[in-house]
Amino acid sequence: MNRHTLRSILFLTLLTAGQSVSTVYADPDLQDLNGEFAFARVQYDNYFSGGFRGGFGGGFGGGTWQTDFPDADSNFLRGVARLTNVRVMAEPIILRLDDQQIFDYPFLYALEMGRNGGPSFNPDEMANLREYLLRGGFMLIDDFWGTQQWNAFYSSFSQVFPDREIVQLQADHEIFRSYYDIDGPQMIPVIGNPDNIPEQDVDHATNHAIFDDFGRVMVLINWNSDMGDGWEHTYDPAYPTRHANLAYQLGINYLIYSMTH
Repeated sequence: MNRHTLRSILFLTLLTAGQSVSTVYADPDLQDLNGEFAFARVQYDNYFSGGFRGGFGGGFGGGTWQTDFPDADSNFLRGVARLTNVRVMAEPIILRLDDQQIFDYPFLYALEMGRNGGPSFNPDEMANLREYLLRGGFMLIDDFWGTQQWNAFYSSFSQVFPDREIVQLQADHEIFRSYYDIDGPQMIPVIGNPDNIPEQDVDHATNHAIFDDFGRVMVLINWNSDMGDGWEHTYDPAYPTRHANLAYQLGINYLIYSMTH
């Protein structure tokens, strides 16, 4: 997968950006087995899980990578199909970073990378991810909270690109205008927190990025916000629609940016 290949994965027309995300629903006709967008979730080991390959729940073992799976991934695919003209694959994919198949998918999603000591990458995973991103791939990291989790994440992930700074994005960055007009980072709460009370010691969301040599965001870090819960609980009456709407809008903005840069 090279930069030209990634940039050729463009769509010609988008539906009106003002549609309500609350109209998302499960419609098999909206899913395309030969779609251009596949939701590829990263499976990784946690520093404090003894190198055990897996996630918690669902029979996958221990770890944090599997949080919100599979409903968040499947619902987001449905939302992309419903709210844009991007053709989507029917089912989400799970890949490890040392799998050469990541080069077939220009968009990777990872979450909870600040828990359990942060991610534990082996040398092959770091080398493969570094090459993937420099070739034109995009990685979205979601759902970790507070200073302690940030420090755990940073100590591990900064080793992928020790020579590149992790930069905080300002609200006027184009990624917040790539499809929906959004006023910068948004704090999306977990289910059971309808009033959006800060979970830990930071009371607002921020986005951070690692850029390539051309100024393209290679890694987008969504800190103090949980888009995955917004996607997972789309149909749960206990989850406020306004938060689910923002979760889809942000996710689609990041997707559109990744497909057009």
